[in-house]
Amino acid sequence: MPHRAITALGMLSAAVLLAVSGCAKKPEPLVAAPPPSTLDLVTQHGELRVCSTGDAHPFSYRDPSGRWSGTDVDHAGDLASRLGVRLTLVPTTESTMLDDLSGGHCDIVMSGVQVSLVTARRAAYSQPYQTDGKAPVVRCADGARFQTLDQIDRPGVRAAVNPGGNGEAFARERLRKTTLTPFPDTAAGVAGILTGRADVMITDVGEARYQAKLHPGQLCAVNPDRPLAAGQKAYLLPRGDVVWQQYVDLWLRQAQFDGTFQRAGQGQPPVDRLTAAGPR
Repeated sequence: MPHRAITALGMLSAAVLLAVSGCAKKPEPLVAAPPPSTLDLVTQHGELRVCSTGDAHPFSYRDPSGRWSGTDVDHAGDLASRLGVRLTLVPTTESTMLDDLSGGHCDIVMSGVQVSLVTARRAAYSQPYQTDGKAPVVRCADGARFQTLDQIDRPGVRAAVNPGGNGEAFARERLRKTTLTPFPDTAAGVAGILTGRADVMITDVGEARYQAKLHPGQLCAVNPDRPLAAGQKAYLLPRGDVVWQQYVDLWLRQAQFDGTFQRAGQGQPPVDRLTAAGPR
C-alpha cells in the first residue's frame, strides 16, 4: 500500500476514535462537591443573620421599643462590618436557639451562650471568648439565707428558672430538693423574685451583677467573686461547617488582639435591625 494511503487511513482512524471518545459520557466524580459554607452564603446574600435572646445582660438586651444593645450585639456588628455585609438580628429564646440555628433561620447565635457538652451534640462552638460562672440573685433581705448551694437546695426554697437555658440545666443538675419554678425569660424570673413568687435565681455572674445594679437595695448578687461554678462563653455555629467556624475563630482572635472586645458595650448606640428571618 502506498505510503500516502497508509497515512490517510491512520488519520481517519484517529478521527473516529476522537469522535467516539467525545460522545462517551464523562464519569461521575467519586466524591460529591461539599455544600456551600455559611461564609459563602453570608457574603453572597450580603447579610449576616444573628440569633440573640435579648434578655441576657450584659451580652444581649432588647428594650420594649425593640432596640438592641449589649456586648454581643456590638460584636455582631463588628463581625458583619468586617465581612462587608449588613447585620440582621433575629430574636430567639434559650429553648429555641438550637432549632433556629439548625433550621437555617440564622447563621450564628451571639447571646452570652454558655459552653455545654449537651449543646455540643447539636451545634458547634467558636473558641471561648470569656470565662464566666454562676451566682445566685436573691432579695437583699434574704442574702444571708442563700450563701451556698446547700442553703439553696432545701425543701420550700423556690428557684426561678428559664426553660432551656444553662441556668435551668445547672439547677436541675445541682438542686435536688429545691422547687424549680419556670418563668418565660430572665426578666420574668427577676420579677418573680421581686414579687415573692420565687426566692432565688442562679444565673451568670454578669447577669447577677447587672440585676443587682438595676434594682439596688432590692436584689443582691450573692458572692459574685466566688461563683458557684465556672464556665465559658462562646458563639454557636452550625455543626460541620468548618470553613465558617475557622473564619469566626480568626475574627475572634483579631478582635481580641486589636481591642474591639474591650471596647464593646462602652456607650455604643443601640441598633434596631431586626427581622423574623426564614431559612435561606
